[in-house]
Amino acid sequence: MICRNCGTEIADKALICYRCGHATADPVRAPAPAQRAAGPAGLVVPVLGLVALVLAGLFLGQAGAGQAPREVSYALATLAALLLGWWLWRRRRPR
Repeated sequence: MICRNCGTEIADKALICYRCGHATADPVRAPAPAQRAAGPAGLVVPVLGLVALVLAGLFLGQAGAGQAPREVSYALATLAALLLGWWLWRRRRPR
């Protein structure tokens, strides 16, 4: 058999050309569709997660002693609930 791409003689049962790597036959299956790129909505969760980590890092020492401001505790709990809700929503949503 002769390669359709480079003209090299290859074995009759070859799947690809050893010289150029081109396939000797058309693909049996179509390639999987490309996934969508994350838009601006895809950045919301990482940004919220980063804010939660920064807040937790700033007040971690005070929280152990019970001196963390109540607002910070509420903000961290709210961010955790939002992240959990978003994650559950994404898992249930059909693709």
